Amino acid sequence: MFSIARLGLASLHLACLALFWLPCSWAALGVCLACYLFRMFGITAGFHRYFAHRTYRTGRIFQCLLACLGTAAAQRGPLWWVARHRQHHRAADTAGDIHSPVVHSLWWARLGWTLCRKYDAANPRLVKDWHTYPELRWLDRHYLVPPAVLAIGAMSLGLLLERYAPGLHTSGLQMLVYGFVLSTVLLYHSTFAVNSLAHRCGHRRFATPDHSRNNWLVAVVTLGEGWHNNHHYYPAAERQGFYWWEIDMTHYIFTILAWWHIVWDVHAPPACIYHTR
Repeated sequence: MFSIARLGLASLHLACLALFWLPCSWAALGVCLACYLFRMFGITAGFHRYFAHRTYRTGRIFQCLLACLGTAAAQRGPLWWVARHRQHHRAADTAGDIHSPVVHSLWWARLGWTLCRKYDAANPRLVKDWHTYPELRWLDRHYLVPPAVLAIGAMSLGLLLERYAPGLHTSGLQMLVYGFVLSTVLLYHSTFAVNSLAHRCGHRRFATPDHSRNNWLVAVVTLGEGWHNNHHYYPAAERQGFYWWEIDMTHYIFTILAWWHIVWDVHAPPACIYHTR
């Protein structure tokens, strides 16, 4: 029997078939891109670099905003996501790693494990440091709320534009499918590419115990997460593109946020890595 999460995953993929019948518009494509980028930032900057690895510090308000953005990506709640990711680092590419493409397969690492009921629950002991925040516990329990709010908001925006700006040639259904459904499915496969492709395809700069690899294409679509071998070598660093030619959009945004004192104590890679090529 499908859980709500698995049913939602299947439904979103099926809903993408509507793209073959719906007309497209620049407004819908723009909202699709915005929803993708903001929520990808919530995953990489929030769920991953902040909650999972604590690579920088920030205030309670921005912390909550990151948690909401990450949860809106429809990849479960922050505590579940972080517990799963910390387990991945504890046992990367061993039998204890539930989404290793080396131990299992690319299909399993990319999508298969998310369909298995065995992994519905995560070890709460791995996220004891975040259990003191009631808003994070609430988001983890009600992880469907932020995606639902976003879906309703996208459709409402489309209806408003259809009525008051007909020249944009959009509609409620079009905005729902492009702005929410398509952007969410793209988020899934971009994020899951880190679990799968970035452990099989790419180059290895550092001799880590796992099979992590640096993959520039995955880095581009995930705002910097594709420099995965760098990350596994030194997961405490906020920056994952260690060198100037390794594009890491999340790091560039953090540089600006640090200027504005929205984030601070940003952990840099150790100086010794620049002598390792």
